[in-house]
Amino acid sequence: MSTKRFVGAAAVAAALAMGVAACGSDDGGSASSSAGGGGGGEQPYIAIVSKGFQHQFWQAVKHGAEQEAKAKGARITFEGPPTEQDIEQQVTMLTNAIQKKPAAIGFAALDSKASAPLMDQAKAQNIPVIAFDSGVESDVPVTTAATDNKAAAAEAAKHMSDLIGGKGKVAVVVHDQTSRSGIDRRDGFLEYMKQNAPGIKVLPVQYGGGDQAKSADIAKSIIQANPDLKGFYGANEGSAIGVIKGVQESGKKGITIVGFDSGKAQIDAIKSGVMAGAITQNPVGMGKELVDSAMKAIKGEQLPKVIDTGFYWYDKTNVDEPKIQALLYQ
Repeated sequence: MSTKRFVGAAAVAAALAMGVAACGSDDGGSASSSAGGGGGGEQPYIAIVSKGFQHQFWQAVKHGAEQEAKAKGARITFEGPPTEQDIEQQVTMLTNAIQKKPAAIGFAALDSKASAPLMDQAKAQNIPVIAFDSGVESDVPVTTAATDNKAAAAEAAKHMSDLIGGKGKVAVVVHDQTSRSGIDRRDGFLEYMKQNAPGIKVLPVQYGGGDQAKSADIAKSIIQANPDLKGFYGANEGSAIGVIKGVQESGKKGITIVGFDSGKAQIDAIKSGVMAGAITQNPVGMGKELVDSAMKAIKGEQLPKVIDTGFYWYDKTNVDEPKIQALLYQ
């Protein structure tokens, strides 16, 4: 992300936070407690702002959140911007969520810094924030429910190294360099390779915004510039599917692809042999932990700073095992 774009996003967040503060004492446009807001209605209202909505991963998180809300007697809304590059739009969604005065907020940040002013605003209004998937550069969230992305990326790197015999060029396509998940899934992979696979040359990291078409174009460009490429790592659902498409469209054979997440396109690619394997998270469990933590925070209960929602490596050998099937989001 360019400095100019980051400054713009941060400025939008700051300006919107001021706007929320200005209308904080005005009940005319806010949700009343009888409508399930933070004022003690029978169904506490939890506003959830995701990083996106289009990938199957986010639909699975939503499903888990809905299941837990029904079980715990809460009411939720779940929204996210059209793409994982729409930082300003996500900031607006978070602003609108605060204006509704929910009992709690769930938030997965596209930019870990841009939302900081709004975190402070939520705290000023005594609205507990539960971070999920990606943390925020703020001490406001009472907990973060997420995959240990560094450890998961290191696991992907280990399998990549084993699959290509510890030698050769490997390319990396990451969804972004602004969210905590993007940063950790990049750094975990790079650090493992640096420490454990000296025979592997990792090419400069490329960023596709989690967009399949853009990631496919990036993959094709990398293949053209590096005909001896041995492997690709795609750090989220959109990146991985884009890499698969890019390799297929290039016609290049013999490239080992390792991914992250487990939507239908990746599962099909693994079963057909196009992709070697991938890391699956536990998005349904993440959604459940998010709502469970929000309900505990509403009641004033103490929470751990981080809730590790887990991950597994899956490939042709174990994709049909019950413990893996339970985590796949098709």
